[in-house]
Amino acid sequence: MLKRTFLGLALLLVLTQGCIDDHRNSPTPVAEDPATFTETASADLGGTASSEISAYDPVSKRLFVVNNETTSKVEVLNLSAYPTVTKEQAIDVSSLSGGANSVAVSGGKLAIALEAVNKQQNGNVLVVNTSTLSVIKQVPVGALPDMVTFSPDGAYIVTANEGEPSADYKTDPVGSVSIINVADNYSVKTLTFESFAGSQGQLAAGGFRIYGPNATFAQDIEPEYVAVSPDSKKAWVTLQENNGMAEVDLVAGTILRIVPFGTKDYSVVANAIDPSDRDSKIELRTAPVKSFFLPDAITYFSTNGANYVITADEGDAREYTAFDEQVRVGSLTLDATVFPTGAALKQNTNLGRLRVTSTAGNTGGVYTSLFGFGGRGFSIYNASTGQRIYEAGKTLEEKVIAANLYDDDRSDDKGVEPEGVTVGLINNRPVAFVGMERADAIAVYDVSNPDAPQFLQLFKTGDAPEGVLFVPAANSPNGRSMLVVSSEGDGMVKIYQPNRR
Repeated sequence: MLKRTFLGLALLLVLTQGCIDDHRNSPTPVAEDPATFTETASADLGGTASSEISAYDPVSKRLFVVNNETTSKVEVLNLSAYPTVTKEQAIDVSSLSGGANSVAVSGGKLAIALEAVNKQQNGNVLVVNTSTLSVIKQVPVGALPDMVTFSPDGAYIVTANEGEPSADYKTDPVGSVSIINVADNYSVKTLTFESFAGSQGQLAAGGFRIYGPNATFAQDIEPEYVAVSPDSKKAWVTLQENNGMAEVDLVAGTILRIVPFGTKDYSVVANAIDPSDRDSKIELRTAPVKSFFLPDAITYFSTNGANYVITADEGDAREYTAFDEQVRVGSLTLDATVFPTGAALKQNTNLGRLRVTSTAGNTGGVYTSLFGFGGRGFSIYNASTGQRIYEAGKTLEEKVIAANLYDDDRSDDKGVEPEGVTVGLINNRPVAFVGMERADAIAVYDVSNPDAPQFLQLFKTGDAPEGVLFVPAANSPNGRSMLVVSSEGDGMVKIYQPNRR
């Protein structure tokens, strides 16, 4: 009888523990309203560049933030007494690198992407124990690892190695993607893009760009950001300056394909922009310009049994001492047949101030087409086909204008300049957060229907939000979902949470 009682108690404990574990692994234990994010905590880490990318560890309840203001380090913020934020001793990486670019956390491990002192040389990933802050491993990767992430199962660490050229463009390392196998003693495989050189013509026809001075195909590729599939088998990598993305098989360690992104037509009413910072008004209007999407951040999400990636279409141009592709329309010679009103277009109150690229649309210095930078919005792609199924058009900027957060001084450049994006599950529904560097704001969308995202909210952040991190309620220190926004311009880390329903 006693034995059966003990067995019954043991079974009850097992079942209870299972329920607890299931609760902890659920996306949101308590229903929340994703349209009600408000600031609940913050930390001031310094000035410009003191708050960049962040990562949260639910085990130690620490938030790790890249700080490159003076010396390169990773700030350590303790959130265990949230909303109190306690700053602990930082991880100094200044002697190991020329700078920290990104951080990621999984299973009690912190991965830090470090560029070399000479950033055209190969960089490293430093792996640190999140509780003891002791170094576990230092792993060599490609040149200028700009972003690092773990696969959801923690089996792989993946870096996008940008491979930027030197300012004089005399040294241009190849862009690459490094896959670190955590279980195999952190063995690393670095993938490059030489095998796709034969497809350059076909890719270019789809809007892919290879244009660096004297650069080979592999040298010109610049990986920017990585998103890993929920099953940890595939990764999508944005190739920002090239205007495309690559699909990578993490298990096989191969690059499967490159998807070119094409252009956005600003002559279409649905894509209207404000092209001038000198017209004394904010007005979205059409323009005879096509613009390369040139996305920065990318993230993966699943809904209704299908997988998708979403990109923040920032629009980064190449700007170096020896090569700057940016020109203003007002300085160009426009083909009179194609642009019969060219003189009017070149006025500063029209398109004269708009930045476009000098690398496309012209023959002998005479322009028959104008190509700008960025999509001023975000895009959603089917992860299986690579097909774009949604593009924000002018709607993101309309929301910012309506909120009186639009910076007209950036109209000639990239508008609201979407840079960061992440997706989190709230009430078992995927919710996207789009960070806009020039609007200093986050836009929130329900993307349960990826063909028609539902706008939920827009809220102001610190100056120039760089990192956008979602922490699910199950991992949060107070049981509520958190959005952590680290802002590069003013060094602020701000944490936002939704109301419970």
